[in-house]
Amino acid sequence: MKLKVGVIGTGKLGGIHAKLWSENENADFIGVFDTDKETAITISNKFNCVAYESIDELLNEVEAVTIASPTIYHFEIAKQCVEAGKHCLIEKPITHKYSEAEKLIKIAKNNNVAIQVGHVERFNPALASIKDQHLSPVFIEAHRMAQFQPRAIDVSVIHDLMIHDIDIMLSLIPSKVKDVTANGVAVLTDTPDICNARITFDNGAVANLTASRISATPMRKMRLFQNNSYISIDFGKPDVEVFTLFDEDHKFENGTQPTAKLGSIEAGLHNKNIFYNKPVIPKLNAIAEEQNAFVKSIKNSSKIAVSAEDAAEALRIAEVISEQI
Repeated sequence: MKLKVGVIGTGKLGGIHAKLWSENENADFIGVFDTDKETAITISNKFNCVAYESIDELLNEVEAVTIASPTIYHFEIAKQCVEAGKHCLIEKPITHKYSEAEKLIKIAKNNNVAIQVGHVERFNPALASIKDQHLSPVFIEAHRMAQFQPRAIDVSVIHDLMIHDIDIMLSLIPSKVKDVTANGVAVLTDTPDICNARITFDNGAVANLTASRISATPMRKMRLFQNNSYISIDFGKPDVEVFTLFDEDHKFENGTQPTAKLGSIEAGLHNKNIFYNKPVIPKLNAIAEEQNAFVKSIKNSSKIAVSAEDAAEALRIAEVISEQI
């Protein structure tokens, strides 16, 4: 049986979700709701679904929804959906405040409802290309720059852009955050438009994150440094480069031979060879993959790809960074 799905909020992201749900072979795209009725009708006509007069009317016809409204409304809308027993794919951040996320998680558990949050970079093809590698970074450096977009001024650059890298950072470092220091300034809006944060973990790992929404040139890059390897990820292209040290007598298994040998260095008792590898980037649509994971978790009652708990912790760290500023 296909999952009956609707979309709440038909702005830019809501429109993308509507398009992809209409093409998803595992979903039956029922309809949309938006307070802007004209936009909702335009989307409904485009993707052959119903534009409902209220959220309640939509919820009566679906099993799950994508919530793509402005962040400030996430909690109230999600609460209404969850209490109606509907599974939710909520665009990031999960809610406007961490305290709201905590409440929503409890309500979802009481109603046996699944919540997945749209930290879409988790599904980026670049990250997907290295998911089978053992990632255990001790230092992360990320730069996420964007040109100014008036659509996102309801939240700071921390909650709009940096939160992507906060979520990835938390997913890669299996340790609790120990300390956060941050600096940021407001330039074009009333909230920080550029920010740098340094996060340290109990296990000694460190992450240095920079985000700006007033950049002339877009950039979405992350560098991972770990024992004997360095990984450069470009989420925008997408592209990945891996540099690894192996003992000179290391034997590669079939199919694991790196792209090139760059040289060798003396390291302790053994010489090590430097190998370069450029993983094949799968041709994926990250939001479509996100939707597929959402459907799969509901149909199979399996682990949620980006859980409400994951997203709440990312939001908590974002709030700590904001407080520091």
